[in-house]
Amino acid sequence: MRIDVVSIFPAFFDALEVSLLGKARGAGILDVRVHDLRSWAHDRHRTVDDTPYGGGAGMVMKPEPWGEALDSIVADAGDDPAAQHPVIIFPSPAGEVFTQATARELAEERHLVFGCGRYEGIDERVFSYAATIGRVRLVSLGDYVLNGGEVASMAMIEAIGRLVPGVVGNPASLVEESHEDGLLEYPSYTKPASWREREVPPILLSGNHGAIATWRREQQIERTRDRRPDLLAE
Repeated sequence: MRIDVVSIFPAFFDALEVSLLGKARGAGILDVRVHDLRSWAHDRHRTVDDTPYGGGAGMVMKPEPWGEALDSIVADAGDDPAAQHPVIIFPSPAGEVFTQATARELAEERHLVFGCGRYEGIDERVFSYAATIGRVRLVSLGDYVLNGGEVASMAMIEAIGRLVPGVVGNPASLVEESHEDGLLEYPSYTKPASWREREVPPILLSGNHGAIATWRREQQIERTRDRRPDLLAE
């Protein structure tokens, strides 16, 4: 999978060099390329924003750098038709809510492009233009506002990237996670069996795998009912 990221703060994404995603990049499983939007600004100040038409507070990101950036990324995709028509994701509090199902869906794609907005957002025309060269999705992490799209993009890249085959060493570990089957994950324990007068549930020490599976499922339902009853309603 190829992932391109456009941001005015590319250093945000240095963290992608560590942990499993860093190993996946080194192994060639993930091809992650981070671009500085200011590379496509042509004045001496490398300006990427301007005042909004109609007045109002803040600044709006200009369409020209974004258009050139997207054109360059798509042109660089080579002869692969899937990579030439990428999913272009703009983190936005006005977008669809990102879920584990969204992550699974996007993990099937060959080429993702993340456009990280700042200030009061990106000129609306960028989205309509991007839809002519890719499949645009505005995506939100939740009902709150961040300073820019970098943190949201990082979260989505990690959630998506770990689902790409070969990134996580034990694929079975991806199956028994929160939200994979609509429920929260069951509680986990390790050695020692007794710690500060707190005991591991005896069922986990029994060796009865059928009973353990039943207990874990019951714990999933109980935990979900307690912490996220909205998921049970769904």
